[in-house]
Amino acid sequence: MELEQDMLRLNTVLRAGVCALAIAAFAPAFTGTASAQQVERVEKGNLVLENVPAADPELADKFRAYLNARSAGFAGWTADGSGILITTRFGEVNQLHLVRQPMGAREQITFAEEPITNGEFRPVAGSNELIYVWDKGGSEYYQLFHLDLDSGDSRMLTDGKSRNQSFLWSHKGDRIAFTSTRRNDRDTDVYVAAPEQVASARPVAEMEGSYSPIAFSQDDSRLLIGQYISVTRSFLYIADLKAGTVTKLRPELDNVSQSAVGFTPDGKGVFILSDEAGEFRRLGVLDIAGGGVRWVSEDIPWDVEDVTLSKDGSTIAYAFNEGGWSSIRLLDTASLQHKPAPDLPKGVVGSMGFSPDGKRLAISISQPTAPGDVFVADIASGEVKQWTKSEVGGLNTETFATAELIEYPTFDQVDGKPRMIPSFLYTPRNAQGKLPVIISIHGGPEAQSRPSFSSTYQFWANELGAAVLVPNVRGSTGYGKTYVTLDNGFKREDSVKDIGALIDWVATQPNLDKDRIALVGGSYGGYMVLAGMTHYNDRLAGAVDIVGISNFVTFLESTKEYRRDLRRPEYGDERDPAMREHLLKISPLTNAHKITKPMLIVQGANDPRVPRSEAEQILAQIRANGGDAWYVLAMDEGHGFRKKANQFEDQMARAMFLRKILGQATN
Repeated sequence: MELEQDMLRLNTVLRAGVCALAIAAFAPAFTGTASAQQVERVEKGNLVLENVPAADPELADKFRAYLNARSAGFAGWTADGSGILITTRFGEVNQLHLVRQPMGAREQITFAEEPITNGEFRPVAGSNELIYVWDKGGSEYYQLFHLDLDSGDSRMLTDGKSRNQSFLWSHKGDRIAFTSTRRNDRDTDVYVAAPEQVASARPVAEMEGSYSPIAFSQDDSRLLIGQYISVTRSFLYIADLKAGTVTKLRPELDNVSQSAVGFTPDGKGVFILSDEAGEFRRLGVLDIAGGGVRWVSEDIPWDVEDVTLSKDGSTIAYAFNEGGWSSIRLLDTASLQHKPAPDLPKGVVGSMGFSPDGKRLAISISQPTAPGDVFVADIASGEVKQWTKSEVGGLNTETFATAELIEYPTFDQVDGKPRMIPSFLYTPRNAQGKLPVIISIHGGPEAQSRPSFSSTYQFWANELGAAVLVPNVRGSTGYGKTYVTLDNGFKREDSVKDIGALIDWVATQPNLDKDRIALVGGSYGGYMVLAGMTHYNDRLAGAVDIVGISNFVTFLESTKEYRRDLRRPEYGDERDPAMREHLLKISPLTNAHKITKPMLIVQGANDPRVPRSEAEQILAQIRANGGDAWYVLAMDEGHGFRKKANQFEDQMARAMFLRKILGQATN
């Protein structure tokens, strides 16, 4: 009863939005006072650092090499198919570059102060025009820009206030489809307009929720649209752009995940992805008139995750997620027979797309020991050529840690046996003795840690001498629709128990030190870190919380309005009294008095997803308890740091913190 009364008082003040009063209202549970904490505050440009010591110069010099590792991501082909558009970073942030031949020079074509990671050329022969997207300061209020490479003219097409993205060109190249929140800053509508008419465009349909364009029909008269509600529930629509009507496909299906690739060449069908026939997302062809589906990937017991369709609709390339690794298949859409697939490096596919003539396929691939690069496969011959070679800051990749897939038992059972949780383990080369352990927890929670390149993991392994464990606890995608729902609503803390089981597993390993374990995580992973500290404080050395949720109720009430209904199916609806009580009960802010080990908290001031208040209320709570808490705040960042200078300070703060709580490297 005392806890319930405390939560009610806490809830009252949090609804008023006054963090200081929240601390006072919950004071009976505290051990310590805020006045006992001396906060050393340093401002460096757009960064605010609290209690963060100066970086070790030797460690900083080593880290710069890792920070200078770059990757290349495929964004699209030039209109004539002679070159590719990629994203990579040579300065502070990612920008768009052109590569005109295999291993050719990377020609930078955008020069914004903010990162640009998406662009597409107008699909008209001889055109040098493209649309690209960027936001300011990590706000995620993306704007569409038009760039003419011949004249060098670049102009913003959207209003500068609403959130605009998910654009695609029509086949004729005369219009684009895109999304915007301009109508009410809550619902994400789909628009179709010529580039010069984007600002005055009307939505294809005004509906509540989050919608996005998928593909135009071959004659551009219809538009395939997707509606996202949750990772296990989504719908498909067809908009007749001439008649002005929108029709829902298969309205009889409700609790399934449905997405799509595009129309069949004759326009009578749609290539879809759905989990309706089992645990995993399959690729199939939906007959629009009859409603029947012919599945083409039913032999694969994994999710089909990335699909691209050639411009003429004759060939599909799709990647499936085999325990974290990517595999690719090619499909002839007329016969629905598979073609020989190209022999590609083993890794994780980032993006892919056919050349305008459909004869080549570009694929971004990242490996545990190599950054993402772009490979191009010839469909007829199967020949694969590497088009980019990204640098790794002069480091020797032969010394990099590889990703080993391990499984560990958790608290519950499946078919009478312990449920096994998959995790990737990065172990320093030539390691000796018992290693400190860093458990890195992904966000989402509807996401999956993959064996792709991470300069951060390599830095921790090589320079801090730590083993890095990257688990995919329940709620992760990639392991079936049952697994992804095991942490929903009232089952939220079951995923935290999976971290407890991983700590148990570490204690059984002869080369891992159970007394030197740290948690690191961002976004939902930040919640997992904070919750892990409230449950397993005595077994941990400390933790790093990056843009994490500290109280589910305040998070759901303060995240941007366009996101709230997307998060409630996962976390629970805080407007329901029973769920509200549960969310308050399990929130780290309610249980912060249990955290006595050191914490580092990292936040972007402009974060639209997990607002700055989530970081600062848990920071104040820990300090009021007398705890040791470091804080890094970037005034020009949002949900994670994207600028190189900020990344350096952030990662060095993490390195200094982890070295303090885990000890010096001994390998």
